[in-house]
Amino acid sequence: MDNALSRVNKRLNDRRFAAADNAHGLSSADTVFHYQVVEEVITGTYQGGQIQTGHLIGRVTGPDTIELLYHCLTTEGEMLAGWSRGIVGADQTGRTTLTFEWGWLSGASGGGVSSYIELAD
Repeated sequence: MDNALSRVNKRLNDRRFAAADNAHGLSSADTVFHYQVVEEVITGTYQGGQIQTGHLIGRVTGPDTIELLYHCLTTEGEMLAGWSRGIVGADQTGRTTLTFEWGWLSGASGGGVSSYIELAD
């Protein structure tokens, strides 16, 4: 798992992402996710678009897989919480990509699949 940890850490730690495709979720291209990774522990914040503020916590589960729990407060004052399982990859230009299967645990129902792209510095 050490090699997996270093690959995920390199691709996620101190990097920012926005939604590329999230048809059934609240995050959009205006929502910025900022990840931190220490060993197998993933933490992060997100805000923008319909999200006033949000936090996430998770772990590295394999060479290119992660799982997260997240919660947020929307601009409409709703409190929501959910889960996701993701794949960490890269596009043709080398930018990190994230693809998640996700669902709501509290405050909403349903779920879906979404993808995110690393933002340029």
